[in-house]
Amino acid sequence: MEMVGTVGPPVPNLDACLEYVPKMNYDTLSSKPQGAICIRGNVLFAGYYKREDVTVEVLVDGWFHTGDIGEWQPDGSMKIIDRKKNIFKLSQGEYVIVENLENVFGPVSDHDSIWIYGNSFESCLVAVANPNKQAIEHYANAHNISGDFEALCENPKIKEYVLGELTKVGKENKLKGFEFVKAIHLDPVPFDMECDLLTPTFKKKRPQLLKYYQSIIDNMYQKINNR
Repeated sequence: MEMVGTVGPPVPNLDACLEYVPKMNYDTLSSKPQGAICIRGNVLFAGYYKREDVTVEVLVDGWFHTGDIGEWQPDGSMKIIDRKKNIFKLSQGEYVIVENLENVFGPVSDHDSIWIYGNSFESCLVAVANPNKQAIEHYANAHNISGDFEALCENPKIKEYVLGELTKVGKENKLKGFEFVKAIHLDPVPFDMECDLLTPTFKKKRPQLLKYYQSIIDNMYQKINNR
């Protein structure tokens, strides 16, 4: 019964360790060892089928980086307490856990997917979203905004509307000022694996997203800084 709520101890032929995650304040040498869970052994998979690029991201020197944050229990079992998140610092020093924000903004009905970006040289966040076609066209019809779906995605009034909805949700969830999105680009083409923007498990490939949308990101920041 002591192991209820844990994933138990490592099984035979499996090594497990915790990796220090300083940005999330998880210390492997604390009284309760906490960190990113890594495992290795002959019972592991060899890699993702025909996706060497994904395999090399998670299998490093034989260790599989699960992405989970664990805590060793006194009885030798492992308890999963968190997920290793993508964290970055804005220019004024605030740390942003971007996945948390994407989860907050995710339920907004006007888009199907959203990627939020920031870096240590800028003071605010920007985003690229795949708008929901039905919701956008419904809003456009109700407000006498003409154009096909692609044109609507470029329309400043539509962008202002979507940004307003994100701001509304942010306020409802009591986000801090620096966690609000200040500019948005609406891409009618969904993020997908064909463009190498998603993993086989449909997780965002952030470095590839940045490379793909770099010019758009630069343009949004240029407009913000010139205001």
